This record gives sequence, C-alpha cells and structure tokens, in this order.
Amino acid sequence: MTNFTFQSTPRAICETGGLKRLGKLTAGLGVKRAIVVCDPGIADCGFAERAAATLKEAGIAATVFDQVQADPPVGVVRTAVDAARAFGADGVIGLGGGSSLDTAKLVALLARSEQVIEDLYGTDLARGDRLPLIQVPTTAGTGSEVTWVSVVTSEANEKKAIFSPQLLPDVALLDAELTLGMPPRVTAATALDAMVHAVEAYTSRTRKNIVSDALAVKGLELLGANIRRVVADGSDIEARSAMLQGSMLAGMAFINATVAAVHALSYPLGARFHIPHGHSNALVMGPVFRFNIPVAEKAYAELAPHLLPHHSFASDAEAAEAFVSELEELVASVGLETRLSQLGVTEADIPEMAREVTVGIQRLLANNPRDMSYDDVVSLYRSVL
Repeated sequence: MTNFTFQSTPRAICETGGLKRLGKLTAGLGVKRAIVVCDPGIADCGFAERAAATLKEAGIAATVFDQVQADPPVGVVRTAVDAARAFGADGVIGLGGGSSLDTAKLVALLARSEQVIEDLYGTDLARGDRLPLIQVPTTAGTGSEVTWVSVVTSEANEKKAIFSPQLLPDVALLDAELTLGMPPRVTAATALDAMVHAVEAYTSRTRKNIVSDALAVKGLELLGANIRRVVADGSDIEARSAMLQGSMLAGMAFINATVAAVHALSYPLGARFHIPHGHSNALVMGPVFRFNIPVAEKAYAELAPHLLPHHSFASDAEAAEAFVSELEELVASVGLETRLSQLGVTEADIPEMAREVTVGIQRLLANNPRDMSYDDVVSLYRSVL
C-alpha cells in the first residue's frame, strides 16, 4: 500500500545494564512521584526494588504496585490505577512482560482521567493526555514497549483490546540483563510471539506498508537467528540483546500493520484456559500459516531467506513450504506443549471458541491474507487438539 501512517515510541534505548539510567530518564520527563507497575515475580527477583532505588537516587519518590496478573483482569487494572492515584503519582514505569507493560499503559492513561476502562474498548476512544510513561521489558516477545495497544481480560472473561495513540510510552528502555533470568519455556514462548508479530505484520491484508515490512524482516532475522541460542543458553547476553531488539522491531511493525488470525485464535486460549499469550500463539501458528499458503505463498517465500539464510529455493512454493515448516519445527523443538489437549482444552470447547473468534474477533480475521470461516476455525483448532 502506498498510503499509510506510521507511529511509534519516540525514544528507544537499548543498553545492557541500562536500568541504572531509569532515574535520570524519568526525571528528564519532569516526574516527581513515580509508580512502578510489575508482577509478583518481578518483585521477587529484585528488579522492582532496583528500579525504585534508581528513581530515588534521582530525587523521585517511588512506590511499587506488584500485583499484575497474566492477561490482566480489569479488576487488577482498576486496583493499580487506584494505587497510582493514592500515591499521587505523576509518572509511571512499566517493568516486566506484556501484562505489566499493558497495565502500566492504562495506569498512565486513567490515573488522572474520569473515563473508566470499559469506555476504552476499541480504537481511539481515550480522551486527554496520560502521565509520563517509561516501559522496561523483561521478556523479548510482546513488543508492548513500542505499541499503542493494551489487552485486558474483561469481567466476562473475554480478551478486550484498547487502541489509542496515548498508550505509546515516552521511552522504551531495553536492558538485556533483565532477561537473563527468564526460564527456557518463557524465553521460547515470548520469542515465538514476537515472530508471529513479524510474520502477521508482513502479510497483513489491511495495513501492510513499506516501513512495517522493513521492520518485520529485520525483526524476524534477529529472532530466528537467536531463538535457539537463548533457549539453549539463557546467559548468552549477546543473543538476549538481539532478541529484545528483534521483539521491539516486530512490535513496531505489527502495531502499524496489525496482527491477524494467529492472534484471533490465540485469544480464547488465553482468556479461557490462561495459556500464556506467546504459548497460545505458538500452538496455532503452524496450522494458520499453513492454511494461508494458498494466498500468502509469495509473501512467505519473501520471508524465507531471512529465516533460513543458508538455504536456496527453486520456487516460491518450495520457499513458502520451507518457511512454514521451519516455524513448526521451532515450536516442536523448544520444549512447549504442542497440543491443546495437553493444556486442558477439549473437543467440547472448540465450537464456542470458534464462535468467539469469528464473531467477536472479526477485526483480526479481516487482516488475515486468506478469508477464514467458522468451519475453518473449528478445523484449525481440531488439527492441534
């Protein structure tokens, strides 16, 4: 497409050990009282305490909200907003994986707003400015540090997405040292999530553009070249940094070009069965990409050399097949469960999940390169049951 708009985080800093700069960066935004938003695991490993310490060294009063949950329920988000208001926070630090970063965005937006979270479901419904916001990812996967979307779980146990330019942070701070403690399963799942971001951005039917394409290609290169390294050796700081950068680039790509059917099929798995987002994407990635081959063959063939740089291909068909096969092999090789039944999903769950996808998440199916019906979704779920 020749007409497009591209938006992203205005400042990204990639620096091993860069957490020590958090205080000065936050002070540079005029913040006097900051809340650090994270989950209990981040607090337990000491990262939240380190973040608060560097804030205090810069003369900033700091408090920590460490109760974020995976696929953040709206009730937890409301509690975090209340904590920010009670502290008088005038700045927010998101620290952790995608759930913490998504929660931090909404805290920054709602802490001084009269809007309630349910008013924001959808696109461009936020009003007013947010508090200054710095995002510090501790996983290489969601790309949330450079996106303007926040995904929460409603009280009806449905995934709800909030898209608003105000959710873009002021600074994305990428410190590979913060990812060293990620266990192999989390490393693998989040990396596969980022790879899906890159592929779905590149093949988007609705908002594909040249900037997102370039970012998706480079992001996929970095992720594909390093995923096995970081799963095998979590202390490989060079590979960890490359994964963070690849995830960031894929995040910049997908938020401007959108994601599609892999994410649509993964949402019910997260909301209903609490399967981590990256893992749920990994479960359905292969079947969806294989389903798309009849119309996405050329695009997959274009991506294949960036994932398989030492291979040569005789045709687009051969390249597309090799590309999808390599992604399927990655899922099988990194130690994640590959069948829905291993994670509590049954045949009886499939019809309702398929209805949710085709009715409630049509906005994502519309981006998929190939049309997908209710029966198609049922078949895809069954293929990995």
